[in-house]
Amino acid sequence: MSEIIPRWEWRTFGRDFGRAEAVFAALTPIGPPTDSEEVYFHHQGAGAIVKIRDDLLDVKVLQQTDPEGLEQWLPVLKEGFPLAGEHVSTALEAMGIEAPALQRPAYTEQHLIDEVIGSIPEVRPIRITKHRVRYILDGCMSELSDLVIDTTPVRTIAVESEDREAVLAAVTHLGLGDHLNHNFLRAMTALLDDSGVRYAVIDVGTNSVKFHIGELLTDGAWRKVIDRAEVTRLGEGQSERGPIQEEALVRTTEAIAGMVEEARDKRVKVLAAVGTAALRAASNRDQVVEVIRQRTGVEVVVISGEEESRLAFQAVKAELGLEPGSMVVFDTGGGSSQFTFGEGDHVDEQFSLPVGAVRYTEAFGLDGEVSTETIARAREAIAADLGVLDGRARPEALVGMGGAMTNLTAVSLKMGSYDPARVQGAVLERAEVERQIAMYQSTPLEHRRSIVGLQPKRAEVILAGACIVATVMEKMSHDQLTVSDRGLRHGLLRERFGA
Repeated sequence: MSEIIPRWEWRTFGRDFGRAEAVFAALTPIGPPTDSEEVYFHHQGAGAIVKIRDDLLDVKVLQQTDPEGLEQWLPVLKEGFPLAGEHVSTALEAMGIEAPALQRPAYTEQHLIDEVIGSIPEVRPIRITKHRVRYILDGCMSELSDLVIDTTPVRTIAVESEDREAVLAAVTHLGLGDHLNHNFLRAMTALLDDSGVRYAVIDVGTNSVKFHIGELLTDGAWRKVIDRAEVTRLGEGQSERGPIQEEALVRTTEAIAGMVEEARDKRVKVLAAVGTAALRAASNRDQVVEVIRQRTGVEVVVISGEEESRLAFQAVKAELGLEPGSMVVFDTGGGSSQFTFGEGDHVDEQFSLPVGAVRYTEAFGLDGEVSTETIARAREAIAADLGVLDGRARPEALVGMGGAMTNLTAVSLKMGSYDPARVQGAVLERAEVERQIAMYQSTPLEHRRSIVGLQPKRAEVILAGACIVATVMEKMSHDQLTVSDRGLRHGLLRERFGA
């Protein structure tokens, strides 16, 4: 008997795969298309695929999932009907279900579905019709298939091989490197939940990594599934144009890996990741991007400051609902601040400045209690670095976003737990920002972490962030601004995946 070798498998589902379909069109199929009527047994576990095809019960078991999301599956059963009771038990055990008392020595397909599966509430038979066209791509067995799962039509692309690297190369060749791997169990779960298509964005910033999953509903509206940030301090210890430090990279990479796994669990179809100021400036940027890719399977695209500004502006215009008129949107982060000047839907100017909270925190020791003289020097440096704002006309609306902005707002609202709905569209007074500057200036770091509304991991950089916000308000001649909880990640989600 020949040895059964596990195979690495990758699969995605959708309506139209663009470039990937063109790649297949240039290949010669392996034989004619095949049509089949199959029954998959949907269950809550993720460790086994059990199906009936061509009068055979087919069972394969998940062996491992690698950091890039590829799954290795091992066939454990392929038996014709009628089935012996031991084979029925094998299938149920693979799904993590204790076999009920079996009443027959052998089971037909209908006996299995009606008497055995019908008695187990957590398993549901799903009928799937398939029209499959198979190819060899980069040495891998591949397919482009049209399906009807239950009553829902969908397309799928699959790539499999014993060679893991060959599968990854084929997926890249298809232009689907940003699509997450989903087996049939995940696809059936999404359809049974009647959820829309889910997309994710990861924004790798200087101080934090932001993670957003949005579900695109059939009416074109977005529903938030997850929206959170994790402070990893990627830019910690990074000198101007210097390298990202090892410890900071490890923290950030592990946070991204967790987000990617969460995206898979939430059945995200496509994930986009972008990097901003710290990565733009890093002398070891390429090495950092490769480390993240090797660990997580995600390619972080480093975008320009202008692109960062544009996407943030799009998010504000789409979701804040401000009155028409001149507007300045600024997004201040750990390593830079982005500014967009516009009116209505027209953008007049946008630029990015290396003005970020991490830089001034490290330069002036603002992560703890400091003197009034130190604050004055820090604010003078910030004002000088924001000199390009001097002499500009006062806009009708000033909008601020970013971690410093939302934390200042949460503190002003005394929010015990963060509520984005209250922060979105809130008005932040300059007097309140100045009050918080004075409070942080006189508060040791360990006490800052207990301030209601302040995310503890932002306690180190909040004073510098507040000084930047106050300086921008002064230069824009505004005593108040409107706060946006939305930002780069929301703009990218809308532009990349459509709304």
